[in-house]
Amino acid sequence: MTDQRLLEFAHRLADAARRETLHRWQSGCVADDKGGEGGFDPVTEADRESERVMRALIEAEYPEHGIAGEEFPERPAQGPFTWSLDPIDGTRSFTCGLPNWVTLIALLRDGRPVLGVIDAPCLDERYSAGEGEGLFVRSGREAALQASDCSELSSARLSTTDPYLFKGDEAQAFERVRRSVRTTRYGLDGYAYARLAAGTLDLIVECGLKPHDYNALIPVIRAAGGVIGDWSGGEDFSAGTVIAAATRELYEEAVSLMGA
Repeated sequence: MTDQRLLEFAHRLADAARRETLHRWQSGCVADDKGGEGGFDPVTEADRESERVMRALIEAEYPEHGIAGEEFPERPAQGPFTWSLDPIDGTRSFTCGLPNWVTLIALLRDGRPVLGVIDAPCLDERYSAGEGEGLFVRSGREAALQASDCSELSSARLSTTDPYLFKGDEAQAFERVRRSVRTTRYGLDGYAYARLAAGTLDLIVECGLKPHDYNALIPVIRAAGGVIGDWSGGEDFSAGTVIAAATRELYEEAVSLMGA
């Protein structure tokens, strides 16, 4: 089991990030473009400052731990532990004044995510998990994480961040799934995984994710009884292709259809 002190520390990191992000979202925050010719990829002062304060806390309390964040260079670990930080997942939503952006925090042991936090500051929600334990807190009220029992695509509630991110064969594969489900919602970024863990979404299909996008999601989904893996039915996330599902049956049906 992950040391409870490390989970408590992850919550302190999320609290520190909230103090840097929430007031900037409320007052408005100008976005710079770090995408260059690759397309618009926004970053704000809130992204940078929230990651900076989280890094400072880790360096002060766990100087031997590595840090791999979205906005600053990686700091190698002097041991088995590395923190994965995405200060604002959903920066486009953040800059549009929408409330569904999240902060993602994960702790990896020997490269495997063992602890995850999905924090939604605007909604005052937090989803967290150590190994085998998951908790959802909304406005101070706690509940256990529990994915739904949906086992068939025909009944599933599907989400993806942006259907136009899929190209060529990927787009055709996603469309096969989309046509098979009951309803589909877009634009939720990491918040979609939080809602899958809480039982209100059933299936997520994504491409182009980076480690800081998915590391925190893995422990949370699994602690809720859900399944998260790659498009081939395995656990190789290096290509950035991810399927998260409420049940094993639903996951396998989606994998089969994606590969049809």
